[in-house]
Amino acid sequence: MDYEGDFDDHAPPAFDRMKNVGMDAEAKGFNPGLIVLLLVGGLLLTFLIGNYVLYIYAQKTLPPKKKKPVSKKKMKKERLKQGVSAPGE
Repeated sequence: MDYEGDFDDHAPPAFDRMKNVGMDAEAKGFNPGLIVLLLVGGLLLTFLIGNYVLYIYAQKTLPPKKKKPVSKKKMKKERLKQGVSAPGE
């Protein structure tokens, strides 16, 4: 059985099909899944970077938060803890 002589002038049929697969893949262009992935990833990255930039800008430009006023009741308790009598007692 001499198989080598059968395919001297051309490749076996199985290998001929593989050549066409390689050519078809190049002709199609980008994979649609890859395009969607890049688009969603780009939008997510833009969103995160934009939020970071806005946060840094707000830290520099906005005034610091005002503290809540301490109630008279709490001030009285603090003074009593420290040993100072509250005025008017």
